[in-house]
Amino acid sequence: QVQLVESGGGLVQPGGSLRLSCAASGLTFSTYAMSWYRQAPGKERELVATITSAGGTINYADSVKGRFTIYRTNVKNTVYLQMNSLKPEETAVYYCKAKRWAMEYWGKGTMVTVSS
Repeated sequence: QVQLVESGGGLVQPGGSLRLSCAASGLTFSTYAMSWYRQAPGKERELVATITSAGGTINYADSVKGRFTIYRTNVKNTVYLQMNSLKPEETAVYYCKAKRWAMEYWGKGTMVTVSS
């Protein structure tokens, strides 16, 4: 049974930082591309960042370039999202996704609230 469990969300002030983690089990983690998405209240889910299975290619949404960093450790079956200089409009539920060919799996998300 595949499980993706996000953690690290919480309340942070504007300009602050958080590191999200997504721990995977039940799959061969090193063969999956991993992504972070977010969904703000009343908005559609949007892609934040993607990293390929070996970490060789990384892509970011334009809105987070230079502030967010996605990285993974295949030894620990975990993908991370380091978020710096957070903005109030980035308040959202953050989800991780594992994808390989036509198979994809989602976590249940972790809430990030950026507010003073």
